[in-house]
Amino acid sequence: MACFTVSPSGGGGKTLLVVPHSKNGGSNRDRPRPSDGRPPGGPKNTIQRLRDRFHWPGLEAEVRRFCQACPTCQQTSPRTPPPSPLIPLPIIEVPFERIGMDLVGPLPKSARGHEHILVIVDYATRYPEAIPLRKATTKAIAQELFLLFSRVGIPSQILTDQGTPFMSRMMAEVCNLLKIRQLRTTVYHPQTDGLVERFNQTLKQMLRRVAAEDKRDWDQMLPYVLFGIREIPQASTGFTPFELLFGRQPRGLLDVAREAWEQQPAVHRTTIEHVREMRKRIDRVMPIVREHLVKAQQAQQRHYNRAAQPREFQRGDHVLVLVPTAACKFLATWQGPYTVTEKVGPVTYRVRQPGKRKEDQLYHVNLLKRWVGTGPQLSAYTSSTPVVVDMDPQLSAAQKSELQHLVSQFPDVFSPQPGRTHVVEHDVRTPPGTIVRQRPYRVPEARRHAIEDEVQEMLRLGVIEPSRSPWSSPIVMVPKPDGTLRFCNDFRRLNEVSEFDGYPMPRVDELLDRLGRARFISTLDLTKGYWQVPLTEQTKPKTAFSTPSGHWQYRVLPFGLHRAPATFQRLMDVLLRPHQTYAAAYIDDVVIHLETWEDHLERLRRVLTELRRAGLTANPQKCHLALAEAKYLGYQVGRGLIKPQEKKVAAILSAPRPTSKTQVRAFLGLAGYYRCFIPNFSSLAAPLTDLTRKGQPEKVPWTPETEAAFHRIKAALTTEPVLRAPDFNCPFLLQTDASDTGLGAVLSLMFISRKLTPAEQRYATVEREALAVKWAVLELRYYLLGRHFILVTDHAPLQWMARAKETNARVTRWFLALQDFNFTVQHPSGGGQRQR
Repeated sequence: MACFTVSPSGGGGKTLLVVPHSKNGGSNRDRPRPSDGRPPGGPKNTIQRLRDRFHWPGLEAEVRRFCQACPTCQQTSPRTPPPSPLIPLPIIEVPFERIGMDLVGPLPKSARGHEHILVIVDYATRYPEAIPLRKATTKAIAQELFLLFSRVGIPSQILTDQGTPFMSRMMAEVCNLLKIRQLRTTVYHPQTDGLVERFNQTLKQMLRRVAAEDKRDWDQMLPYVLFGIREIPQASTGFTPFELLFGRQPRGLLDVAREAWEQQPAVHRTTIEHVREMRKRIDRVMPIVREHLVKAQQAQQRHYNRAAQPREFQRGDHVLVLVPTAACKFLATWQGPYTVTEKVGPVTYRVRQPGKRKEDQLYHVNLLKRWVGTGPQLSAYTSSTPVVVDMDPQLSAAQKSELQHLVSQFPDVFSPQPGRTHVVEHDVRTPPGTIVRQRPYRVPEARRHAIEDEVQEMLRLGVIEPSRSPWSSPIVMVPKPDGTLRFCNDFRRLNEVSEFDGYPMPRVDELLDRLGRARFISTLDLTKGYWQVPLTEQTKPKTAFSTPSGHWQYRVLPFGLHRAPATFQRLMDVLLRPHQTYAAAYIDDVVIHLETWEDHLERLRRVLTELRRAGLTANPQKCHLALAEAKYLGYQVGRGLIKPQEKKVAAILSAPRPTSKTQVRAFLGLAGYYRCFIPNFSSLAAPLTDLTRKGQPEKVPWTPETEAAFHRIKAALTTEPVLRAPDFNCPFLLQTDASDTGLGAVLSLMFISRKLTPAEQRYATVEREALAVKWAVLELRYYLLGRHFILVTDHAPLQWMARAKETNARVTRWFLALQDFNFTVQHPSGGGQRQR
């Protein structure tokens, strides 16, 4: 029975509905949200609105908790959590034991071509170096570092930000060669290298003043600016950098002026006396420097920590990350939620960011904010560990709830641990009596720990086992882009003696055609897919390998066997054959695509059930459910459109100019993957493909023509090409054309092109146009055969083919090839249609 109470208000009263404890959670739906068309009011206004209509014990506390968990408010709130207390940096007492390094620029180009400054500061003495550079490349930086080390010695540590020149493989090899430890600041937190950042500001201010008359001579003013900075006492140490490094005061301009006035002869000292005096001075100065540094740090810490509060996150906590926006790096927004995977240092955390180019990133605690969850729509839970599964943020709350409920029913499928299927086993067939036994490659001492850690992890997962096999293949440690090492086996000799499996791989274009028009797309990435396929007993000894800790063999399918893709694709085709109308797989990447929400939810359940029966698991961090647009096989598909992925296009745009045949082929292969988005790709790339011909030198001759072709291909991908997914209920429109060097055609769903052979280039114009029609129709017969389509071309090529078919055998074959197709010819101007 409903109960009412009267709350006096002024002269009258209000009737409030008393909500029972079992029902008061439902009143949270009255909170205004942007989605229901009412402006959000915040906790205070929401509490007041509810108090005017309802009453229950703990109303205020419950509403505040609800408002704190609002996803939109958490991501857009201008309030940031208080900073973490300042942690003093270690005091470095040995000169040039640790140096900080950064780049300033690009600056106005000087008369000598310099545009950047390499800034280096010694942490012990604050002694600065500023070196002008023409280009901010790793090679140029490494050359200047060797010159510096020849004067001051090799440091033990180098602290830098995560700029591209400092993160490159070449810089890592330089540091490994010289046994220098690389220290890096966390992303978006340059305060870690505050000494260098503050010096950059001072340097730029002084250059702006001394180079005011002629900005093209700023590089010539650097030595004078540095001399002035080096003879100024530092606030933190109380001494000049020059004095701390060399043990004496420099003879500066003021000293020269004083000597001219005093006319005093210089004091003569022997070398031994000078060295003895310098040592005494350094021994007397260093305790004073340490005392000054400690006092400066304590003063800075007291000032900074007034508003600071200690904050700490645990592994598995969900957090928001404050990062700059794509439009402007000076504007930052809260993004997430993401998952904390590890506490690396006192104020540094490793955060897992699914879908990012670098999934595991280090962040300072001041860039993190705890995420307050609103319910189970973001995580599926096993018996103990929450598993994050990505969903389309545009889904309604009801859809997220349904999807979450479905995911929670498959905790054994969404697992970061690889499963083990019973559907298929992988077999390596070799000729009888054949044994491959290779000596292990010598492993660098610094990488032995990484190898041992990987072996122990594979033993824990049941991937490998001890072996007494006479077979042995070497191992290699391949660096990953993030600097870690990947454990790989070199199975090339084993592959040479084993039988090849010719099971066909799916066509990428056919998969994309099926996905393009779906409204809901889910992608599942199987957890270490190959490791979920067991090996036959006779195959296990053939996969043996040796490490410094022993001899091992695989129990499951390893990476590197040439039959592995075929085995895994056969497995997925068998599993998904009953679901082939709405699900497909390219090796371990599974995709489910449907038009309606109800169908998608039901079909997703069927596919997950199939994976469960097969004993397979999917990595929840790499699964994406019910997306309107999904990234799949290098493309962005959905909403009836097909687009190239921005990350892949960026890799093509940043490709350097090739200098050898191999590099030219690599660039053409990279850009050729998206040739369906580029009109007349073959003609555009003709100058580059000519460089790869037999007989051309390995070091390619680069001409203005090849340079223009190189940039035209890049420019063609920057126009944001978008293609339509095929709709087989509508007629297709085919346009063809021919040039002196190539053929081209376009459907709404792709561009196609090819180069003309030397013989074809001698054809007459009308004959080349006729060849373009015949070639395009046959090339696109998958879409055109058995249905009516419109061919947009000049009537002349078809009329010429009709006349010449009786006298030219080649044209007769072309004419007969087109007889199976039903099309209407339309002139490019739009008029004069003719049925064929």
